[in-house]
Amino acid sequence: MSLMKRLEEINGDKKINKQNEKQINPYYELKTKIQNRVIEELDIDFNEIPDQLDIDFSDHNEELKQKIDYIVSKNIEEESLNMTNNQKKKLKEELLDEIIGFGPITGLLTDNKVTEIMVNGPNHVYIEKNGKLILTDAKFKNDNHVLHVIKKIVAPIGRRIDESSPMVDARLPNGSRVNAIIPPLSLDGPSITIRKFAEDPFKVDDLVNFDTLNPKMAEFIKCCVEGRLNIVVSGGTGSGKTTTLNVLSSFIPNDERIVTIEDAAELQLSQEHVVRLETRPANVEGKGEIAIRDLVKNSLRMRPDRIIVGEVRSGEALDMLQAMNTGHDGSLTTGHANTPRDMLSRIETMVLMSGMNLPIKAIRDQVSSAINLIIQQSRLMDGSRKITHITEVQGMEGDTIILQDIFKFEQKGVDVKGKVKGEFVYTGIMPKFVKKLREQGINIPQDLFK
Repeated sequence: MSLMKRLEEINGDKKINKQNEKQINPYYELKTKIQNRVIEELDIDFNEIPDQLDIDFSDHNEELKQKIDYIVSKNIEEESLNMTNNQKKKLKEELLDEIIGFGPITGLLTDNKVTEIMVNGPNHVYIEKNGKLILTDAKFKNDNHVLHVIKKIVAPIGRRIDESSPMVDARLPNGSRVNAIIPPLSLDGPSITIRKFAEDPFKVDDLVNFDTLNPKMAEFIKCCVEGRLNIVVSGGTGSGKTTTLNVLSSFIPNDERIVTIEDAAELQLSQEHVVRLETRPANVEGKGEIAIRDLVKNSLRMRPDRIIVGEVRSGEALDMLQAMNTGHDGSLTTGHANTPRDMLSRIETMVLMSGMNLPIKAIRDQVSSAINLIIQQSRLMDGSRKITHITEVQGMEGDTIILQDIFKFEQKGVDVKGKVKGEFVYTGIMPKFVKKLREQGINIPQDLFK
């Protein structure tokens, strides 16, 4: 059977796996099967393969090519596939790249439908696809193979991972976020979690098409960003906060100076005048760490028009609030919380983590005067992501910060396919900051509030 004919049959045949209800590409299955056999049969010590791409290891590379050539040829014969020499060569080169590059997850990294990749040791690789977790057939040879891939990811950006520093945050060249943790902290072998982002950043129209928000909400938050309101995007893990933050940042005018601060740089801004700052972990001696808080303080000396912090999770919250309160309007950040009210409580806790012995009333005064808007994002039970609340921070009443929902998502059950039913609604309350926006020449269309 020719490879082309096999591919034609594959394209026309979409088998349904009842266990996880996903569509399987038989050619991908076949390639994965051969790849797993190559990995099993290769007598290779991944500790000997250099992690830096610029190191010459051509002799080792040639030896690997010969081994892979033999194993692939043997498996092609077993599968009774009639392939040309060029087709065989291409398959072998792909397998060589995948095995010593990013390993068995290389194909998953190039699959645009995969949004997250989770490696739990060498034998269990999960993906998130359409909001659902799926166990794949991909396997690594052993723990050293997984560790090799981790080092391959972190080495080019100056990060390291070893027993003295067994956790690391990093990023791939396309901006995808990577977290890795190894033994002795990870008991079942090295673990990798990759949060993928689209190489072409999503625009607000994409979020509208995904039903993450509706057109009125989109127009509203556009006016808020252009009007230099301070906005916090709140949500749980995997709810889409970074994607929404990226969309918000796209509304910033092109003539403003933007400073972004992140643990691992993943924001993709289209403006020309952007300064990207990234934290640095401690070195082998435990020195030289540069935390987000240090970068926030430094950014104030860089004449920013806007400060965007990828995520506040500790004492840098105090510095961010002070920046918002001292003329740096239009700042954006994200935080982990399940509701807008919870986000405020989290910020209070993070300010206390700064080491400043401030009374709660003083912290709340800072929060209420600094933050104008909270955008709450959630991942629902069907895997969809929604902006469930757009909430104004109206100020203080006694010792309590007053919040007022402007838009919210009202869930109305699920349909027979398990898809969440509901609608976005305007609560009927006109935001207090509308007057401030109008003074700046930002006229919010009145039909948004109907």
